[in-house]
Parts: sequence; structure tokens; C-alpha cells
Amino acid sequence: MLAFGQSHPIDGPHPGSRPALFEAGRRGWIVEHSHSTRFASRRRDLLRSDTPEPWKGLVVPIDRILKRSIGHMIKGVQVVSATHQDETRAYTSHWVSQVSFDEPIVMASVSPKHDTHPLMVGSGVFEVSILAADQIAEGQYFSYPEHKFKRVATEFLETDEWGLPSVPNSIAWLRCEIFDTVDRTSSRSERFDHDLFFAEVTDVREGRLDAPPLLYSARHGWRTTGENAREKGVSIRDQLLARVAEADAQAGAEATAADENLTD
Repeated sequence: MLAFGQSHPIDGPHPGSRPALFEAGRRGWIVEHSHSTRFASRRRDLLRSDTPEPWKGLVVPIDRILKRSIGHMIKGVQVVSATHQDETRAYTSHWVSQVSFDEPIVMASVSPKHDTHPLMVGSGVFEVSILAADQIAEGQYFSYPEHKFKRVATEFLETDEWGLPSVPNSIAWLRCEIFDTVDRTSSRSERFDHDLFFAEVTDVREGRLDAPPLLYSARHGWRTTGENAREKGVSIRDQLLARVAEADAQAGAEATAADENLTD
């Protein structure tokens, strides 16, 4: 185990010639400088090799620029909850995504280490509570195992008409039935630290649909929706279509001129 700030060359005893790997506590593994292309190439070689399950034990450093860049990807915040055999658990997520346009399909990315995970597997059903901007307390509470706060905020979770746990006063609630899973036992997905649950939204209840949603990113923390990014009364679509029409007209004029030159 490396101490915080202690560097270790990834590939050979050549200081400065390879990116150094750091264990930075809660920040996880990072590399000493920004471009870890040599390690990425080495990782690809390992995964393409004939070594059985080459990803086992492979420490993947997170490039500093990559980590900071991904940290700007701001998303809505949800609480995912499940009940199985009289046990109830919930966790805060901003990794629930709609993955189909015509069909009501969502994907939830869940760590197998989380105590909600086995309940989702066992029941095959989970609920998504979409949090509003004034529900930071609920989001913070479920972002840690409940025992950390000694389960003091029992009012943050109630059993709804579906018999599932949900966060009161949310924007909306989705009942989701799992139909497929990409987990650590699937092919090479064992190198990932989260399982992917694909689920059909079989029911929905509306709550405070007019409330601004709660947002989160690793770089910016908890946020709320702000001002409209588009100027009122200005249609970006119409501006783009006008440019298309202008380009078409220019191309038509050039084609006409070319034809006239041929006839001269």
C-alpha cells in the first residue's frame, strides 16, 4: 500500500520515464502527470493477451485531466431504493440514465459493495425517486450507508402505494423492473467496479414536476438548474436552418455558373 503522495513508477525503475501512480485516499488512483498513454497501451496489451482473466488485479490509474474533465459532466440526482425479504435500502445516484427513446428503459449503475445491490438482484424491482433542488439533505443522507447517520432521518423514506420505498416530495417516482444485467460475472465486465441494471419503467407517479431538479457533478458538487441557456425569442434551430439554406443557395449559384462556363 502506498502512502499518500508516495510515487511508484508503473513500468520499470526509470524515474521520469513513466507516469507515476499515486494512491490519493478518497480520490483513488491517479497518475503523476496528465498523459498516461504508455500505461493505457500496456493495459490494452494485457487485455488482448492470452492470460486468463488479465484484468484481475490490474490497477487502472485515472488520468488527472480525464478525471477533471469527466467531473464536469453534471447530471440529475436520484435516490434508488429496493425492498427484499423485509429489508429496505436506498442510495443516492446520478448514474441513472434513460437509454431508449420510444421504450421506457432506464439503466442504473450500482456498486456490488452497496447494500442496496443484493436487494435489487433478489427482488428484480427498484424505485427511482427524482430529487428536487431543495432535497439536498435527502441526497446527502442516502449518499452514505444509512448506519453512518445511525438511521436518524427515517422521514426521508416511506413505503408508497407500490409497496416500495420512496423519498417523499420528490419530482417524480419510477417503478422499474429489471430485465437484464451486465455484472461482474459477465465476460470481461469483471474488470468494472459497478454492475449495470437495465429496467423497464412499469409505472410512474408525478410529484412536484414544476420544481427545479437537483444536479450533481464531482467537479461542481450539488447544483440546481439555473437560467435558460438560450436567449428568449431566439431559435438556434432556425439560425442553423438559415445557414443550410444559404449554403444550398451558394452551391446552386456555383453550379449554375459552372454550367454557363461550359456552354460558352
